[in-house]
Amino acid sequence: MARRSAPLLRRLVAAASPPAPEPLPGHGGGLARRTVTYMPRPGDGTPRAVTLIPGDGIGPLVTGAVRQVMEAMHAPVYFETYEVRGDMPTVPPAVIESIRRNKVCIKGGLATPVGGGVSSLNMQLRKELDLYASLVHCSNLPGLPTRHEGVDIVVIRENTEGEYSGLEHEVVPGVVESLKVITKFCSERIAKYAFEYAYLNNRKKVTAVHKANIMKLADGLFLESCREVASKYPGIQYDEMIVDNCSMQLVSKPEQFDVMVTPNLYGNLVANTAAGIVGGTGIMPGGNVGQDYAVFEQGASAGNVGNEKIMEQKKANPVALLLSSAMMLRHLQFPSFADRLETAVKRVVAEGTYRTKDLGGTSTTQEVTNAVIANLD
Repeated sequence: MARRSAPLLRRLVAAASPPAPEPLPGHGGGLARRTVTYMPRPGDGTPRAVTLIPGDGIGPLVTGAVRQVMEAMHAPVYFETYEVRGDMPTVPPAVIESIRRNKVCIKGGLATPVGGGVSSLNMQLRKELDLYASLVHCSNLPGLPTRHEGVDIVVIRENTEGEYSGLEHEVVPGVVESLKVITKFCSERIAKYAFEYAYLNNRKKVTAVHKANIMKLADGLFLESCREVASKYPGIQYDEMIVDNCSMQLVSKPEQFDVMVTPNLYGNLVANTAAGIVGGTGIMPGGNVGQDYAVFEQGASAGNVGNEKIMEQKKANPVALLLSSAMMLRHLQFPSFADRLETAVKRVVAEGTYRTKDLGGTSTTQEVTNAVIANLD
């Protein structure tokens, strides 16, 4: 086959190329530029089923806010609702089946009896679905004054073992043993999740929180696992901090932290403390994720079922669960809907006209919900 000359090739390419677009009016004769941040894939617009658990206390109020906002923005999700209460002996099998089928759940708080009584249904869900990572994003919201500025912390907590293993027994009357279980597998898995999260979200540092100076074997194994994983991410700074020192540093200089990876109990304490620093548990989103399933809820556990007075006055803060539902939408690969929801919520908080009592206002849950809907783009 004869070789084509360069002039001939140029003519063929020019003939095949589409004509240059006309300059748009109002752009100085130049072309309008549009940045594509997300390219939808086939099937991305298909409505997704989500399991919804209203929960106890203020749960029905805040999950009701989520439903209203989702309907107002025509988000491509629909809900399968199941009534679950914290005093039930177990999570009903139909609920577990629904989450396994839908892969995603959003829930209100479930009250856990203190002392005797039934075991925590939250823990049952995490173990049954292997939701090994709890993620809580604690950051300053624009327009909400706090003691510290520039706080942007992600707490990643191992969610299935440690002191929450539920292995307790009475050796003899008056003597109780409670077992703390730490495994290499779970420690490596949560460390990998933390470093992958940091890498994918352009985070600079991961801090491992521990008490290995006292619990040398258990927390020592956790630290050993974190160090091994850290060595595979040379571009991410890694440090370690004893949990009691971490508590003091968190309330005095929280802006030093970026991503924090912790065993189970420490993570619960750290996340609730960090939430209090940036405005309270009513504004912090969170989720529990595993290999196959994800359950989104208020990020910090303190006050997630509220009290009788808040329920009677219907003044529960829906911000945390609304932001958690934005996390859920991103998880479902609906980023444009997530951005719209998050922007509307932050705009309402920044304007300050509609805030619940925990944020210094007097608004009801419904008033805040209406304001968010009015601010949807």
